[in-house]
Amino acid sequence: MKIAISTGGGDAPGLNAVIRGVVLSAMQRGWTVYGIQRGFGGLLGDAQIIPVTRETVRGITHLGGTILGTTNRGNPFSWPVKQPDGSTTEVDRSDEVVAAFRRLGLDAMIVVGGDGSLKIAQRLCEKGLPIVGVPKTIDNDVKGTVITFGFDTAVNTATDAIDKLHSTAESHERVFVVEVMGRHAGWIALNSGLAGTADVILIPEIPFDIGKVCDKVLEREMTGKHFSIVVAAEGAHPIGGGEVLQEGKKAGATERLGGVGELVARQIADRTGKETRAVVLGHLQRGGSPTTFDRLLALRFGAAAVRAVEAKQFGRMVALDPPAIVTVPFAEALEGSSGVPLDHDSIQTARDLGICLGD
Repeated sequence: MKIAISTGGGDAPGLNAVIRGVVLSAMQRGWTVYGIQRGFGGLLGDAQIIPVTRETVRGITHLGGTILGTTNRGNPFSWPVKQPDGSTTEVDRSDEVVAAFRRLGLDAMIVVGGDGSLKIAQRLCEKGLPIVGVPKTIDNDVKGTVITFGFDTAVNTATDAIDKLHSTAESHERVFVVEVMGRHAGWIALNSGLAGTADVILIPEIPFDIGKVCDKVLEREMTGKHFSIVVAAEGAHPIGGGEVLQEGKKAGATERLGGVGELVARQIADRTGKETRAVVLGHLQRGGSPTTFDRLLALRFGAAAVRAVEAKQFGRMVALDPPAIVTVPFAEALEGSSGVPLDHDSIQTARDLGICLGD
């Protein structure tokens, strides 16, 4: 057997552990593994396809990032091509991916990515390529799996930052608004906010009333607590308003969320008179060594993906269904995103603890 592995989309702690899990599991079966660099770019001449061996993956489990590189602009169905006048057009190069796969004599491909990369994998499956998917995102918004690797590390990073901000907030009697990632899901904000004892948590699933947020800040002020911590998911938005986008970008394929932290901080300062600062954690949440949980989950996913290839379970994604790793069809896994259910226990816990959710 000759198999290939690619990592696409935003990087996440644990990617290297997945690669190691795939390579060692495949080599145990006497298979050969190739790494496709920069998503699908290696199959289109934009990067290389390299042999991946035991030596290649030695000592990489604890490393962040991915030794194969990644990109979130590598959709072969909409491949960007620069024109002589400097403009960019998108062309469908998916047939070239299929041709390259067959030319290399590959028997299967393991695609590690979030919903974007997995949707590409699904479409390539429909073109006849034997693919198994591995869910990867710090946002934890892929359906079909209880959790994705990278999420636990991102939450730990955010929680550590919130812990550090408590001391400076209390010392200066300030309000700090911490903006975390998550896209359209509030998992990172909810989990890090709870663990970091935030006073307000704003998530996309619950549109907020800035008046309620300010009421919480003033309530603490009246009880002698002259500082507050607000955790806001990047996709959080006010009641009746839309998500805040960076650089005025319009919603769509090129949207880039960001700026809600600054918006909320400014409104809190205007309404309460409290000195308020915004902190955007950004890509810090993607970096660093994966936690023990993420390392183990990533290794399990990698090994399970090889077992799925062996069983010819193509067109499916490995997933955590505790205590087992199972496979689910791409169609099921990609049926919308997995946000925080409004009846989730963590939401009820936040309310029981007196945390304001903006509603």
